[in-house]
Amino acid sequence: MPSIKEVSPIANQIIKKYFLCDSCLGRLFSKKLNLSSNMLLGKKLKQNTSPSSKKCYICKNLLDNLAPYLKLMLESTSKYGFSSFVVGTILKPSIIDRDDYIRSKFRLRGIDSVKTDITHELSKQFARKTKKNLEFLDPEVTFTVNFKEKTCQLRSKQISLQGRYNKIKRGFPQKQKSCENCLGKGCRTCDFHGLTDYDSVEGKISKFLFSKFGGTIAKFTWIGGEDKSSLVLGSGRPFFVRIKNPIKQKDRLPKIFKTNSVIIHNCKIIPKVPKKPLTFRSIIEIKVITEEEIQSSSLKKLKKHLASPIVIYGNSGKRSEKKIFNVQYQKNSKNKFTLVVKAEGGFPVKRFVIGDDVVPGVSQIIDNNCKCEEFDFHEIKMTTNN
Repeated sequence: MPSIKEVSPIANQIIKKYFLCDSCLGRLFSKKLNLSSNMLLGKKLKQNTSPSSKKCYICKNLLDNLAPYLKLMLESTSKYGFSSFVVGTILKPSIIDRDDYIRSKFRLRGIDSVKTDITHELSKQFARKTKKNLEFLDPEVTFTVNFKEKTCQLRSKQISLQGRYNKIKRGFPQKQKSCENCLGKGCRTCDFHGLTDYDSVEGKISKFLFSKFGGTIAKFTWIGGEDKSSLVLGSGRPFFVRIKNPIKQKDRLPKIFKTNSVIIHNCKIIPKVPKKPLTFRSIIEIKVITEEEIQSSSLKKLKKHLASPIVIYGNSGKRSEKKIFNVQYQKNSKNKFTLVVKAEGGFPVKRFVIGDDVVPGVSQIIDNNCKCEEFDFHEIKMTTNN
């Protein structure tokens, strides 16, 4: 292992031509000497030189004046709750150029750059001040300190949640219309939420989660969907959601949260939203109106014909299948009956009743033109967990 005496000649050559602060001088040799403090090493290497009021050739004394930038970091976190962080920095190109010049001129290799040193020192001071943990792999907040513009931007790690909802009011859509000004990207008009109203299932859940965690955009992964006029009963429909830039990373959530149209329950933070599509089954109650009087003998055909998967044709001619696992029916009047099916997720209820590019459809099976008056979900059960 080299000693300070061995690197002193090169250090003296540098000092004669270029004044460096203790930190910048020490950084050029600390790795070679396996020392942790650049500043202490720099002081030792300069102990036989006269004090100078000059500015450091490389950093212009920036390493000795990080307090204003530390203040910016502290101010930006005043509303945030977090336990871990990481810092990124943007320096003036001239600082990096001068550092590269010194390292190249004196053939100094395998050392940290001035940007690395400034970032490290700022991180160390912030950790000491706040008692937060520096975390490179998965930090809860990320700082970008811009030394060119003297600004600090903070971005917090998104949180993922899952839960279920019941829809107890008809005429209430599942999805919310995006802000017309930004088309859902987030702007000042919509307070950066991407939504201007909260009159949907998505809106009610978003509003609830924003009140708990703060944040900007809520991105949903739905496990199926329902018609505007449909109810979602039973244990509710599962959903997953990611909250971007939350103010809080953790909070206690009530087991049930009720509004006049939606009940949110069993909502909890999870490590991440599943990437693969989740399969599920639904129990759906369908109220059917027929053009002609219903024959009881015709309804009996439903169980027989629906024992096999139905075939669905898309606009492009693409063919898919959906299984129906159980069928029950009840005649209500001469032109109305109720059909309850347990079917694979993504089952096209209205098209199935009419027989619109769905084979076999209810109208075809009972040989009577039918239309769906309304349909409700009594149970939605996920059948995979990843």
